Amino acid sequence: MVRSLVLIALLFLAALVPQGAAAEIAKQLFGKQLGPAALPAAPFGSYAKGCLAGGVELPETGPTWQAMRLSRNRNWGHPDTIDFLKDLSTAAARQPGWSGLYIGDISQPRGGPMLTGHASHQIGLDADIWMLPPKRLNLSASERENISSISLRRANGAYVNGDWTRQHHEIIKAAAKDPRVARIFVFPGAKVQMCNDEKGGDRAWLRKVRPWYGHHYHFHVRLNCPKGARGCQDQDSMPAGDGCKDAEQWVKDILNPPPPNPNAPKPKPRRELTLADLPKQCSAVLQAR
Repeated sequence: MVRSLVLIALLFLAALVPQGAAAEIAKQLFGKQLGPAALPAAPFGSYAKGCLAGGVELPETGPTWQAMRLSRNRNWGHPDTIDFLKDLSTAAARQPGWSGLYIGDISQPRGGPMLTGHASHQIGLDADIWMLPPKRLNLSASERENISSISLRRANGAYVNGDWTRQHHEIIKAAAKDPRVARIFVFPGAKVQMCNDEKGGDRAWLRKVRPWYGHHYHFHVRLNCPKGARGCQDQDSMPAGDGCKDAEQWVKDILNPPPPNPNAPKPKPRRELTLADLPKQCSAVLQAR
């Protein structure tokens, strides 16, 4: 009942937004928001076309984490995401050589498209976690701007390199086994390595670990839409199985790229999202104090 009233109120506020604002580039509008919308926490839209009401800030430093690149102001997320990151960092701190986690981009204070970088991370349910094992959790703001993560790929992502450890495997596994998690994106060689190294009987969690371009300096965790979040759009279900054969095919294509299809249509330039492209509630999210 309360959620329904909130949705009605947001749609009413959205109707008050001047007509010209709907044509404005969304990333310019959301990128300049310094704080969250003072509304009940709710993700609206999809991971790559939406916004976030009631965003919560991940504290810059905690007992088992540090938020990185603070100048970006992207350490905001849905409360479920913030709780998940705290829990995963506690698990990571139990791994040898890890004092916790360095957390990269989550979302902007009100979500939405970002001025630079990600196409997703728009509804507060995505988070990038650095591959660099934290040795200390007292980095200054300046140090967090200048320190870099480490790349774990070799041969353009077909294999892991010597910096990959069993600890990386166990931390990603812990994330994948969390029921709040929908998907985890890593480079193909990491997925294949994890498939080969996982000797236990329970391999169901591997299904959530998906090969994707990049993702060798960090792994990307995507949470499911929270229960009862009526305005949130989950992704399609993943194919059955553990996904290991699919990852092996990615590796084969890296090592022996298939010839380009001469009949393939040229990719169309990606159009900038406007406010009108986003769910109607996002106008109200921008208007909220």
